[in-house]
Amino acid sequence: MARLVTGEVAEDRGGPEGGGPEGAAPEGGGPDRAMPEIAAPDRAASPGRAVGARWSARGGVTGRLSRVRWWRAAILGVVGIYLLGPLVSALWFTVYNPRLREFSLAPYGQLFGASGFPASVRMTFLLALTTIALEFALLVPAMVAIRLRLPRLRGVVESIAMVPLVVSPVALTAGVSSVLGWGLNDQGSWIFRLDADLQSQSFPLILPFVYAILALPFAFRALDAGLRAVDLKILVEASRGLGASWPIVLWRVLLPNLRAGMLSGAVLTLALVFGEYTVASILGFVPFAVWIVQDGQGSGQLPIAVSLLSLLLSWAVLFLVSFLGGRRAAAVTDRSS
Repeated sequence: MARLVTGEVAEDRGGPEGGGPEGAAPEGGGPDRAMPEIAAPDRAASPGRAVGARWSARGGVTGRLSRVRWWRAAILGVVGIYLLGPLVSALWFTVYNPRLREFSLAPYGQLFGASGFPASVRMTFLLALTTIALEFALLVPAMVAIRLRLPRLRGVVESIAMVPLVVSPVALTAGVSSVLGWGLNDQGSWIFRLDADLQSQSFPLILPFVYAILALPFAFRALDAGLRAVDLKILVEASRGLGASWPIVLWRVLLPNLRAGMLSGAVLTLALVFGEYTVASILGFVPFAVWIVQDGQGSGQLPIAVSLLSLLLSWAVLFLVSFLGGRRAAAVTDRSS
């Protein structure tokens, strides 16, 4: 093991205290061989090198983070242009008159005075409410019963609920038209009167049934997510143990806990009803979407303005539902804490 040799050590060995005269050879009779001096490591330079290494590592990490952020910003910018570009173009088309070279909000002012607009909006809104009520009246009891009593049937019910995604609306409308034609040749019978009521131009009752079928996959997914978020068996057993009847359990216990899922399904159904064109057009009714197409044949700016307003209305409803769901979650968290 190497040792550090200094001048003082060498002098001590060569002096009288070393056991021989000054300048005498060291013990062992061999030549005077000086031990090599080993320089001590420069400890003062080590922290600087470590700090430099750390700064270089930090610089590399910062560079990688900046590149990741740049790519993220670029991707978000492309997606934003792709989504907002058509909306900005549509807004420009509605407010700018290229002939007069001036901006005007006249299409938006003509909206409420347009022929057929109030009636189509009122009909579509009533159709949406009826569809939502019909859909939840069918799905909520069925899904609760399957969740509690028949969990093995969940896959079968889910497969049936997804069928409208693979069935063309045109084929569905053709089948509905053939069913509605059964009572046309038997005037005065109850089938004829039922067909007349189902096809009333003021409020066609057949459309909520068709819309409920089309919106079934979206409502099923929303309610299924809501049911997965709560422990249904514990809630039902606790309420039944306290003497509550099944209607009270459903109305006072289950529905408040399924509010978020039901609101999501209602928003999706509302958007589907307001944007559905194929079924209503083939059956000969004029709800909101059909009115936009018919009115657009005479004026280009007005239907685009109506479409933008309906899109903004849908976004407002979606944000409202998200806000209400967030407030409810915060309230539940506060009560539990």
